[in-house]
Amino acid sequence: MAKNRFRLLVVCSHPVQYMAPILRRLSKRPEIELRVAYCSLRGAEPTHDPEFEKTVQWDIPLLDGYAWVEVPNRGSAREGFWGLNNPGLWKLICRGDFDAVLCLTGYIRASFWISYFATRRRGSAFLFGTDASSLAPRDSRRWKVGLKKLLWPRLFRLADQIVVCSSAGVELMRSLGLRKDRITLTPFVADNDWWTAHAAQVDRVEVRQSWGITSNELVVLFCAKLQPWKRPVDLLRAFAAAAVPGSILVFAGDGPLRAQLITEAEMLGIATRVRILGFTNQSQLPAVYCAADLFVLPSSYDPCPVVVCEAMLCGLPVLLSDEIRGRFDLVLSGMTGDIFPCGDVDALAAALRRLLSDRAMLKELARNARARMETWSPRDNITATIDAVTQAVQNSRGAGAKRGSRVSDSAIP
Repeated sequence: MAKNRFRLLVVCSHPVQYMAPILRRLSKRPEIELRVAYCSLRGAEPTHDPEFEKTVQWDIPLLDGYAWVEVPNRGSAREGFWGLNNPGLWKLICRGDFDAVLCLTGYIRASFWISYFATRRRGSAFLFGTDASSLAPRDSRRWKVGLKKLLWPRLFRLADQIVVCSSAGVELMRSLGLRKDRITLTPFVADNDWWTAHAAQVDRVEVRQSWGITSNELVVLFCAKLQPWKRPVDLLRAFAAAAVPGSILVFAGDGPLRAQLITEAEMLGIATRVRILGFTNQSQLPAVYCAADLFVLPSSYDPCPVVVCEAMLCGLPVLLSDEIRGRFDLVLSGMTGDIFPCGDVDALAAALRRLLSDRAMLKELARNARARMETWSPRDNITATIDAVTQAVQNSRGAGAKRGSRVSDSAIP
């Protein structure tokens, strides 16, 4: 038994393929007695995803290897404050014997505030954070930036410890006036062992043949939902403008922009050099990454995408939009990939020409990408999470002692 063993409740909106391996590993650590509360089982159960435009269920285990409970959702299950409304969290937290509660639902959900007030009533430590690396909102409404500047310092001071997933996230919190010792960087990671093992089993030639691509052609890969803020159309146009001989563009994903991509590819005269794979489930992704030569993510809003980790673990250099600051820890120009100005199609086309014209450089960048991931792993995430819980409990108990001292002093005649 560890000297300091903390009883930790992690409140999650739903099971996520990225988090399940972390939770399994965390549950095995002697410092933590873990329980997970799910506000829904979307993802572990078949659920219609309007952005993929199909019913989705991840094809890897999401609920094995750790203790969890589903807390019934009385909300609408849609976006917005009342989408997640899980009153049972109050009873679970108030009657539980948790030293700390880590809430991952996001503060715009009713269940976040149920968790917060129940934790405060119970006298436990409360942790939460953000994957954001800037104040910019996804919908580009500038008034939200001013509102966040006003509200976020007050909001994040409610945490006994703030958890962020990138160095850019730390800088954001510091820019809001939050204390450095109240912020913990818990790197947002993929399951390195799983990805490395599955990548080693891929037959690259066979996968390419199934796409109608030869072994000598260079494959540029986009892997994400086909949504406006992911900017897949920028990549399509830049690929056409780059006009690199013997290159193919592959989209792994589905969404509302699929029809536009097909139409524009035909208009640009590159339809025969474009493949759209549609929704690709988790177990199929290692083959997709390993069959490519360069990964591109041109998003205008994408705080800390795990696909960057996945691509690098499979030996892909990454060409990244400069709005994805949360991955600047990993994507370094000239070392593991390159960075271009978001929305600048000409700059993206130039970067594609530069990278695809030098196969030796691509191979060097690929080796560097794999090597970088050795220190961005579940091990690093879990160590940081335990540190954050330890610090949060200390902060909470210290705050409680001060409150108790004030009460005692006020009672002295």
